[in-house]
Parts: sequence; C-alpha cells; structure tokens
Amino acid sequence: MAEQTGSGASLADFIWKNAEDLWGDFKHTDFGKVILPFTLLRRLECVLESTRQEVRDANALHKDSGIDIDLILRQCTKFSFYNTSEYALGSLGGTKTRQNLQDYVAHFSDNARVIFEQFDFSNTVIRLDKAGLLFKICKNFAGVDLHPNVVPDRVMSNLYEHLIRRFGAEVNEGAEDFMTPRDVVHLATSLLLDPDDALFESNPGLIRTLYDQTCGTGGFISDAMNHVADYGNRFKVPPVIIPYGQELEPETHAVCLTGMLLRTLESDPGRDLSKNIKLGSTLSNDQFAGQRFHYGVSNPPFGKKWEKDQKAVTEEHTGKKFDGRFGPGLPRINDGSMLFLMNLASKLELPENGGGRAAIVLSGSPLFNGGAGSGESEIRRWLLENDLVEAIVALPTEIFFRTGIGTYLWILSNKKPEHRRHKVQLLNASDLWTSIKNEGNKRRMISDEQIRQIVDLYSSAENTEISRMVDYRVFGYRRIKVLRPLRMALHIKAESIENLRLGKVWMKLTAEQQTAWVEALDQHVGVSQPFAWAETFVAETVQSSPSFGKGGKPFVKALINAFGERDPDGEPVLDADGQFVQDPDLSDYENVPLTKDIQDYFAEEVLTHLPDAYIDVTFRDDSDKGIGRVGYEINFNRFFYKYVPPRKLVDIDADLKQVEAEIAELLGEVTQ
Repeated sequence: MAEQTGSGASLADFIWKNAEDLWGDFKHTDFGKVILPFTLLRRLECVLESTRQEVRDANALHKDSGIDIDLILRQCTKFSFYNTSEYALGSLGGTKTRQNLQDYVAHFSDNARVIFEQFDFSNTVIRLDKAGLLFKICKNFAGVDLHPNVVPDRVMSNLYEHLIRRFGAEVNEGAEDFMTPRDVVHLATSLLLDPDDALFESNPGLIRTLYDQTCGTGGFISDAMNHVADYGNRFKVPPVIIPYGQELEPETHAVCLTGMLLRTLESDPGRDLSKNIKLGSTLSNDQFAGQRFHYGVSNPPFGKKWEKDQKAVTEEHTGKKFDGRFGPGLPRINDGSMLFLMNLASKLELPENGGGRAAIVLSGSPLFNGGAGSGESEIRRWLLENDLVEAIVALPTEIFFRTGIGTYLWILSNKKPEHRRHKVQLLNASDLWTSIKNEGNKRRMISDEQIRQIVDLYSSAENTEISRMVDYRVFGYRRIKVLRPLRMALHIKAESIENLRLGKVWMKLTAEQQTAWVEALDQHVGVSQPFAWAETFVAETVQSSPSFGKGGKPFVKALINAFGERDPDGEPVLDADGQFVQDPDLSDYENVPLTKDIQDYFAEEVLTHLPDAYIDVTFRDDSDKGIGRVGYEINFNRFFYKYVPPRKLVDIDADLKQVEAEIAELLGEVTQ
C-alpha cells in the first residue's frame, strides 16, 4: 500500500507542477479544472497510441460506406472508444494550437468526448490560449507517459486521488467530496466479495453486477473488478463484475468514465462499461430506478444536508411508501446518510434471484441518532427487523484525508447464512491500524495484514475480544409512558378567595350570589379539604338556599383552580369514571428492552420506587399497535467496554509528592 501510494503521489506532484505555469493567469481554485482533464486526455491518448494509424485508415476507408463505423473502430482499438483525429498532444503545433486541440477532442467517440464536456474543457482551452499557455501545457502533458503498462490502474487511481485532493484543498471542499482511501476501499470490497469465494471458484465466468450509488472516481468499482479478475490466475475464464454507478459531481464523474472506458471484459471486450456510469443526484434523480444488483458498495457524504433533494425524496416517501426507496422513514434534514443506506438496501438483488450484499461507510450518527418513532430509528428498525444488517465494523479514527472522526462499515445482506440469521456481528477494528506520514487528517492506514485479520474475524462470525454476535432485538426497546396520579388538597385561604373573585365564573354570578358564596367560604378559611370536597360542598350549599344560584361543574372547577394545591400525601384524584387523573408534571418515560416483558420490567424498575405509577396504555406504537413506541439504537461501544479501576489514592498521592519535589527543586535552581 505504501509503495502504491508513494508512486501515485510522486507522479501527482510532478503533474501538479503545471500549476506553477498557471499561477498569475488562473485563480488557484481553477488549477484542477486544467490539470485533471489534461491528465485524463493524456491517459486516453497513451492507450490509443498503438492503434492510432489503424483507426485513421479504417475511418477513411469506411466512413462513407454506410456500415456501423463505431463497431469497426472499436474493434481496431480493442476498447469501447476511439479517436479519428490526425492530432495528438505532442503534434498540435504552436500556431493553431487551440483549433487543433479542439479538433482533436471533437474526434473522440461520443462516450469519451462527454468527459471533456463535463469539465467545460472548451472554455478552459480558450482561456489557456488567451493567456499564451496552451501550447506549453500541451507539451508538458505530452511528455508524461500514462500508458497502463507504465502506470497500472491501481497507481493511476492513487494519482487521481492525489490530484483531486490537491484540487479540493485549493477550493477548501469538505471530506465528502473526495475519494475513499485505498485501504478503506480494499477492506470494504474484501468484506463484500470474500464470502463468495467458493461461488466464484465453482463458477468460472460467473457474471455478477455491482452498484456504487456515490461512485466518485470509481475506486470501489475498480477494486471490486480487480478482486474477481485475480481468479483468472486459477481459472481459464475469471468471474466478471459488471459495474454500475452514479455520481453527483461532473468532474469526478468524468474521472470515473475514463476509468471505465479503459477497462475491458475478457468475455465481452467490446462492451462499453462507461454507459453504466450515470450523472446526477442519487437521492432525487435515481438513474437506476427499479434495478437490483448482486453487490453494492458506497461511501456517501458524512453529515451533509439533503435539502436540495427534499422535495423529490419526500414525495417518494409519502407517495410510494414501501414500494419506493424511503418507505421506513426520513432522517433529519441535516444528514442524508441514512437515505443512502435505504437506497442501497433497496438495490439488493431479490433472494429468489440469489440475493445481494452491500457495504457502506457511514459516520457514527446512523447508529444512534433519533429516539423511538423518529425517522432514523424507524430506518434502523426496518433494516434490523427485516434481517438486512449482517455486520458493522468500527474503523480506526484518522484514516480519512479530511476528517478524523470515527467511521463504521455496514455490511447489508438479504441472503444471510443460517448461523447469521437474526444476528448482527459487531466487529471493533478501531485499534487495527498502522501509522503513516500525515496526509491531511489521514495519519493512519489499515495494512494488508490488518485487512486480512478483519476479514478473517468477520468470516468466523464468532464471539471474541473484538467481535460480538448479537441478537438484533438487543438493540430494540419500547418507550413506554409512565403516569402518576394527581394528588391534590384544597387549602381555603383568604387570598385564594380573592383569586376566585377575579375569575370569569365568579363574574357571571349576581351580587347577591357572590355575597352568599363569600360568606359560605369564609367559614372554611384556614382549613384544608380533600379534593372531592369541592363538589360535595357546592352541591350541599346550593341545596341549602336558592340565594347561591345553580353552582354546577364550572363553579366546582373554579373552586379547585383557586384552592387546589398538589399534595404528595393527598388522596389520588379520580375522574367521573373512577379512574386516576394523571399529574402531567409527573409523567415520565422508560425504555424497556424488547427482550424483556413490559409488566415484569415495570414491576422491577418502576414500582419498587414509585408504587402509585401506572402505564399509559394509550401510548402505542404506530406499526404494531403495542404499548409503547418501538425504537432501535446500536450502542456499539457498550459491547466492548472494559472497566478500568481507578488508581489507588496512595499511588496518586505519591505521584503528587514527587511532582511537588520536582517543582521545589526547579524553583530552588531559579532562586540561586
């Protein structure tokens, strides 16, 4: 890994030196828009060099014949693209460089030409020409050999990685816009594909599909294709991965297109794999709607808002429900990670067609954010209750270029083997890393040996010090509402009578009635009465004389509001049906593990402390209608927590005395 990274980095540094020529005529934020497309152009040019004359001859011979010229020219190049121009970067000339370069790019086949359209390359060429730099930049790149025989795909991927990181650093973009480090890519594809080793071995030439919903420059796709291509060393016909991907950013999409143009399938060399790489927002403009794949892999943006996709996503959620991708629920607008998680799950091949597996890199928040009934919790619930989560791997911190946060690799599957059914493997690989020279925030990498260790632990599916096989129900709970009865006494006070006289009910009484009630209440001033006294008092008083009026429930309520005070020792208040009236100030919630009976839990954990508490049976789950709302939270660290006893006080005291002695000695030296 270190060697590949080094060669990619040194070549990237060499190519980036073109920025020195651009300085002054271009803003630093535009350097990448020049350097990246020229790098891609040179890569394509090197690949086509050996067949250049053959393609030109074939084009001249057949262009007016009416036959499919594309098919003939692709057969010449042995790739799915070609260029019929007479020019190359080294032969553009110094007088009409711009016109010749534009002609050169225009004579690429459509699938290659779109790469430069996405970089707005024509305007870049014009700007370089006006600045008098075009010929120099073309000559610079013409002198770099980027042929795959010289710069293999994996090294080229590192080159793209470094160039894009340099470009991103110039424009101060966030981590979500960059390539996934190669060690993380390789770990994800190994965890994804290794379980099917036996399938690949027993089925030479097996065709499988792979989908990356945020494919970026195509790192995951290329690594997966390389993974199965290695079987060609042992079998006559290796397995085949057909790639599919979607990317939001035109520049990184163009890089991925280039990579796919340069890849060929042994079983179908003329197939244009770049056609399967689409541009657009996966969330609001799904280019693979209704399609399913054998494998999925993705590193979506961390903590990125999805407000731009909100209208389309919300319409799909409410309109299609579970027939769409987002049926379980929607997360908060400030983080769309779980939308990508649902989209990837929806793309898994159906079990009756062999099923599918997927790997996705996420931050820690999808494990626990959102309480019971929230969109996030409902998404976790859907995944876990449908037995789609096979494993979650905690990765080391500081392994990404632009962020040091903890990340997790989720493995999804709808074809779990029997020993994994209804279980989730938690694998704590946070301490499996190797120090490297800082690359931004990336200070650590996962070595090949450590990748193999993680894959072996995953494959064994056993309980070890850093691996746990957990029943999915352990992550679930029911959030029940705990009520307490209202306990109230009526304290008749002079100031309380004054408060009563300010109320609306009192104002409706006649002057005679007001006087009568004041006289009746004055007899009880200084006395505390039970809650039920108000109704009895009003009824008896009204019967005693017509001068009090009708009284009634509104007047009873007015007395309670004026004289009522909460009394922990008072009798519980009952309603007309003889049921407890709840005290809203004392209501609370308890999370009851799904693995525990609610009544048993309530008796053990609540009634022992609050004997008068009772469960609100009307507070129910929207889905299963059971008491309490179901929630799921994956408290990853709880399963690997190790208690470390505090140091003994005598040891701490000894250390403090030693420090004090050292300080005293230093002060003594200063004062001498």
